[in-house]
Amino acid sequence: MDQVRDVLTALFANIADPASVLNKLELTSGDALLNAGAALFVDCGINDLQMAKFASNERITFTDIRRHTGSILGLVEIAMQYLIDAMEWRAEFGGLHRKEIPEVPVDALREAVINAFAHRQIESGQSIQIMVYRNRIEIYSPGTFPEKITPEEFAEGNQKAIRRNKLITQTLYYSKDMETFASGLKKIKTLCTEAGVQYEFQKEAYGFTVVFFRHCGEGWGWSGNAEDSVKDNDPHSDPHDVPRKETLKDVIENAIRENPHITRAQIAERAGVSVKTVARKLKEMAYVKYIGSGNNGHWEISDPQK
Repeated sequence: MDQVRDVLTALFANIADPASVLNKLELTSGDALLNAGAALFVDCGINDLQMAKFASNERITFTDIRRHTGSILGLVEIAMQYLIDAMEWRAEFGGLHRKEIPEVPVDALREAVINAFAHRQIESGQSIQIMVYRNRIEIYSPGTFPEKITPEEFAEGNQKAIRRNKLITQTLYYSKDMETFASGLKKIKTLCTEAGVQYEFQKEAYGFTVVFFRHCGEGWGWSGNAEDSVKDNDPHSDPHDVPRKETLKDVIENAIRENPHITRAQIAERAGVSVKTVARKLKEMAYVKYIGSGNNGHWEISDPQK
């Protein structure tokens, strides 16, 4: 009960008696928590989360894989940190402050993660899955989507709520972790549309997947002119507090000084831009020369002031 008390106190203000609150939320039977209450608040095996990053756009080679069990509220935070660290971010400068912009709106991802837990079919024994590919992020929830209704109808706001796990969803609503009933897909649509992010809702035989397409095109890492800044590829425990400021010219120079045999492709990967962008910038940097040819050559940097 101490663990539940701590969580409830964090969620609901002025809790004098956690047992009374749980009873009002219909999450108890006598002195025992129902499965819904345990799933929400207790670090137990009811909930299972699997997360993985893949080296390409296919589910072939993974670069990271993790599995967690715990409370819904705890696993949501674990999943969100994983996604924040996995995404690319770009910088925009306005006035005195630098603003970090993610590939996919964080609030849209959070809505998809919470909905995945809230609406899953617990009895299936399947895991919530988060899969990060080079070109997209997929959030999968076990449990089929309601028949004869399309996700787009919910996204347009034309459908009433259909709750598979009523006690879980109503508690998440009261704790303000979920929007008003049946508005989750609409919120995802609105946020992604405003951010210019493509998305898909996929009904599957045994589950439901929300797909967010990542920005893989040239220039994503840049704010306006390519001279302004370089995106930060470091993990973002706090995406709004990133002190780095580095131009593309700086990245190229530093990369060449560290390794005179570095390729344009390797520089592009380091900078987070395309090879064409690097090649175009190198043409402007007359003091940087490639000596030799092919893999046997090397870069030399002369004094740019001369």
